[in-house]
Amino acid sequence: MNQPNSKRLFYGSCFALITTAFSFSIRAGILSELGRTFDLSATQLGFINQMWFLGFPIAMVLGGIFYGTLGPKKIMQFAFFSHTIGILLTIFSGGYTGLLVSTLFIGIGNGCTEAACNPMIAASYTGKQMNTLLNRFHMWFPGGIVLGSLVSLGMTKLNLGWEAQIWIILIPTLIYAYLFYGQAFPEPKKEIASMAENLKAMASPLFVFMCICMTLTAISEFGPQQWTGVIMAKSGAEPMVILALVTGLMAVGRFFGGAFVHKFDQTGVLLGSAILASIGIFLFSTQTGTMAYVAAIFFAMGVCYFWPNMIGFVAEKIPASGAIGMSIVGAFGMFSTSIWQPIIGGWIDSARAKATSMGLEGDALELAAGQATLQTMITFPAILIVLFTILLFWMKSKKAA
Repeated sequence: MNQPNSKRLFYGSCFALITTAFSFSIRAGILSELGRTFDLSATQLGFINQMWFLGFPIAMVLGGIFYGTLGPKKIMQFAFFSHTIGILLTIFSGGYTGLLVSTLFIGIGNGCTEAACNPMIAASYTGKQMNTLLNRFHMWFPGGIVLGSLVSLGMTKLNLGWEAQIWIILIPTLIYAYLFYGQAFPEPKKEIASMAENLKAMASPLFVFMCICMTLTAISEFGPQQWTGVIMAKSGAEPMVILALVTGLMAVGRFFGGAFVHKFDQTGVLLGSAILASIGIFLFSTQTGTMAYVAAIFFAMGVCYFWPNMIGFVAEKIPASGAIGMSIVGAFGMFSTSIWQPIIGGWIDSARAKATSMGLEGDALELAAGQATLQTMITFPAILIVLFTILLFWMKSKKAA
């Protein structure tokens, strides 16, 4: 049997995550156009967003459960199928129901990518190198969003239509399929494949605590980003440039993330991230024009290390939870984000109604609604400051013991 080509598998994983990122950023860029084309309210757009985040945890949980049986190769084959079907169905959706179904398929493909690639990378490397490569793998989510945001902005300016933008998502999909094709994949480790040991580790208070934290880190990151185009449209700044700036800084930060984790441990990094994210969202909710880009810098440095270090924490501090442990934590994050999408859409609709009752209209109305929604979102990272402070002292006490 051929030995796994770890480098090619890693590159394939990165392009699979770029596919996820393109599906996120390009959809964020066309959200307003979809609303106009199909006469959808913000709440309905929220339900479409919800399908992306709902398909993700479903696939992550099932992928984690069956990782030991199926292995990463078959899971990624299903990811390719789901991505391709989802992209084609989106283009030919015809309306609200079609968009719900197609977005669900894309979300399932994204969840399969996380379920297969995280444990595959964690099994291939150890210690500092594992943390470094997990951060560099996850670098391509924001990195892909930068590319997708700029593509969406350029195509929108050229009036090329939302369907043409969706076709672009197929490019990284075909690239990762090519990189994975014919390759030998690493076999799941026997101890990781033991479901009984996995479940025992996941029953611990620390694992449950991390799942709770993950629900808040995910919505702190994805909530403001997914609604950038709608919320920031009248802020005096270009929404897709803000999204590109945020995710570009996140990509750079994650590339060098291994050094930060090595110095401050995941707990210190996560606490600092929650503080910066709170500042960033507060500035988004109060600033306009050029200052919106300053807010983007604080927000980016805040949410930058959330996802890879939550996954890395579980892989390093609760290793017996195995592939399913990493998948379950990620699934909690995406399921939480799924639940919140129509709620955030409802906040926007309510804020618009309130602003209208105060006599506001046009750009002033949209700006007031967007800022009011962001002020509500500050709650998420603010709670995390408390939780990660608890985690910091909890881990120090365990280390001392």
